[in-house]
Amino acid sequence: MKSHSDPQGRPTPSPNPSSGTPGRPRSREADEAILTAALDLLIERGAGWTSIEQVARRANVTRATVYRRFPTLTDLLVRAVEWEYRDVDPGSMHWPDIDSMVTAWADHLSDPRARRLIRRLYGTIDDLPELLRAYHRAHGSHRGLAVRTTLERARAAGQLPPGSDPDILQQLLSGAALQHLATHPDTTSAQEVKAYFLAVLGQLGLPFAPVRQRSTAR
Repeated sequence: MKSHSDPQGRPTPSPNPSSGTPGRPRSREADEAILTAALDLLIERGAGWTSIEQVARRANVTRATVYRRFPTLTDLLVRAVEWEYRDVDPGSMHWPDIDSMVTAWADHLSDPRARRLIRRLYGTIDDLPELLRAYHRAHGSHRGLAVRTTLERARAAGQLPPGSDPDILQQLLSGAALQHLATHPDTTSAQEVKAYFLAVLGQLGLPFAPVRQRSTAR
């Protein structure tokens, strides 16, 4: 270890960077501001129109502050996606039946911010696939497993035809969800989203009645 001298000429050890010598502590508030800014910009503008400089300006920090935490924009956006779903509890996706599952889907897909984020993530599949992978690690894989488990349970209970394939049904429902995100306004209510999914299930020959729409007439 190299030594230096103090003002009295006595040798003093040089600080070891790997020993955990504290420097300026990282600010949790800055961390959250940076991640929030990155996610908001991703939703508002898309990954292709988001930059470290824009994130720093939105978070009211310097670019150096951002770079100390995230070497690249991709690293930052991946972490922001994971942070968005940090409170996801896989146990909350234990749906007793298909109606409960569809209700949960409808609640999630009636949130405008959630809808825009999912569209942005799927839009990066060619140019920045790391973001979609981050989404699946943090949220999508848990939801997919819960959907498959629910469909298998429904088949065992006689709610689905004995020969139905849960994997194929899951793919069809996932495709229907993406179609809804692409073709319906973000102001669609949870009841309307649920009616949509029940109509899809009905077209597949499954015994689910559509939700009756409320009248808006006065």
